Amino acid sequence: MFEVGLSTTFKAWHVMPGVKGPEGELHEHDYRLEVVASRGHLDTRGMVCDLDDLEQALRDTVKIVEGKNLEVMRPPEEEAVTVEVLARWSHDEVAHRLTAGEVEMLSVRVWESPVAFGGYAAPPPNTDS
Repeated sequence: MFEVGLSTTFKAWHVMPGVKGPEGELHEHDYRLEVVASRGHLDTRGMVCDLDDLEQALRDTVKIVEGKNLEVMRPPEEEAVTVEVLARWSHDEVAHRLTAGEVEMLSVRVWESPVAFGGYAAPPPNTDS
């Protein structure tokens, strides 16, 4: 599989309901969001996908949550926005902004500290191949 990827950082707040201490109160994280697009063959330009397109999709996704309480994107079925939940949501947001058929697999990692992350990987729902 060929891969290309990007990362960016943003600040946001969240709370873990029912947890004591700082995690149980609204608190800020400096998140790093990484996306990796992959496919088994390169396109006619020799690319997995256009990095400018991937960068725009990443930028548009981050704009939704940057500087905000992550409750703005919490799925109703989830009790809290964990890094795993944020990774799945980020995957879906980036995926629907990419051109159909360009990417066979999209992987996302959300880092909430230099050593702790959650991730999600799946084919984009718009995969034509």
